Amino acid sequence: MKRLTALFVSTALAAVCSAPLLSSSAQADTKKDFNVCWSIYVGWMPWGYMKDHGIIKKWADKYGISIDVTQINDYVESINQYTAGGFDACAMTNMDALTIPAAGGVDSTALIVGDFSNGNDGVVLKGKDKLTDIKGQNVNLVELSVSHYLLARALETVGMKESDVTVVNTSDADMVAAYSTPDVTATVTWNPLLSTITQMPDSHLVFDSSKIPGEIIDLMVANTQTLKDNPDFGKALVGAWYETMALMSDPGPDGQAAREAMATASGTDLFGFEGQLETTRMFYTPQAALGLTRDAELKATMQHVAEFSYEHGLLGDGAPNAGFIGVETPTGIYGSDSNVKLRFDPTYMQMAADKQL
Repeated sequence: MKRLTALFVSTALAAVCSAPLLSSSAQADTKKDFNVCWSIYVGWMPWGYMKDHGIIKKWADKYGISIDVTQINDYVESINQYTAGGFDACAMTNMDALTIPAAGGVDSTALIVGDFSNGNDGVVLKGKDKLTDIKGQNVNLVELSVSHYLLARALETVGMKESDVTVVNTSDADMVAAYSTPDVTATVTWNPLLSTITQMPDSHLVFDSSKIPGEIIDLMVANTQTLKDNPDFGKALVGAWYETMALMSDPGPDGQAAREAMATASGTDLFGFEGQLETTRMFYTPQAALGLTRDAELKATMQHVAEFSYEHGLLGDGAPNAGFIGVETPTGIYGSDSNVKLRFDPTYMQMAADKQL
């Protein structure tokens, strides 16, 4: 998988995305055809499965619309295309939703809270077994990614700062090979790379995302205005998602077959896929997703994410502080209430919980 923040949004793209969004009912853009994109990651494999097995079509037909679901191999490119208006919804993390579309001026809604990393991301040291041993070391990771965020949060837990280490930007494609060399003694990465590295001699997992539960969140994000103008689009997506979640979590042969199909599509086998699921807190029911969405901790999480993003220049050159972009949650807004560009809206997940879809 590749869950990382784009280093920049082009000037042209930013100009397009900062244009005012339609808001009056007279300007409502009702339509029948919608486009959704996703990329390979354990928590997003259901999108490919529901397309291949007719589940998304069934729910789209129910509401008299069509939904085309497209897999895009480059994760950041998928978010950039969504931000530019090429897609109506896109699978992304909470951090990337803030730093790419929201920072680019596109008002976006977290329609589905699908899961959070619960050990899928981790800090590994070679020859040392305590997090404090990382002080003074070079740390190989994908810079400005959720790995970078995890490192910052890990260092906070032991009273350290990023200045206590040196970050070495390393592509995820090169991470395992780099760690295999004697010079690399510390790394932060995600599964399946994390599992490979922790199995190498004298490697120690000293911190992982289970220590900051609910902070690296995987979402399906939709354009807010499109969703407002076309509520049936939201209903169909959420309905298809939870039908697939029920099948995916089925312990019987049907559930196993679904997980095997997702495993194959992601380039692994059932054993490897279920291993990744063990370190992913999947929200198989809308009630579970609503629990995180309505928890006051979500607002605190987004504050952590915004502060990290601001410190690393990811909220745009014009951002005067970490709260420049407002993030709306059910328990309140973090940041500017006059510049809300990211919303966690439980409406459609609640409809699924109430069996009103």
